[in-house]
Amino acid sequence: MPSSYPEIYFPILVQVLIAIAIAAGMVVGSWLLGKRVRTRAKDMPYESGMVPVGSTRERFSVKFYLVAMVFILFDVELVFLYPWAVVYGELGLYGFLVMFLFIDLILWGFYYIWKKGVLDWSREEPAGSQA
Repeated sequence: MPSSYPEIYFPILVQVLIAIAIAAGMVVGSWLLGKRVRTRAKDMPYESGMVPVGSTRERFSVKFYLVAMVFILFDVELVFLYPWAVVYGELGLYGFLVMFLFIDLILWGFYYIWKKGVLDWSREEPAGSQA
């Protein structure tokens, strides 16, 4: 049984050093053994096997970013359900009511963004509109 900090953390240090050595070995091996033939097809951006269409400087609708932020918001809120589920038995009725209120607020937020049209991808944005 390890009794000092160096004895406790030595196996972790060895594992990290081995992982770094393996990663560096793979990169160096690839650089030494790999072919360096550049073609027009290899220099094209990869888009799931499809031929790229349009410019890379194309502007995206703000709806993409709104949906991403909404996803992150609800994802973070969902993380709060896990600790609650672990201690649910100890919280009793009070814990149930507080979590019911929390979920109710989340659903009201979802209803709000739904009515604002954030999730409606088919609707066209007016020219010059930012939201």
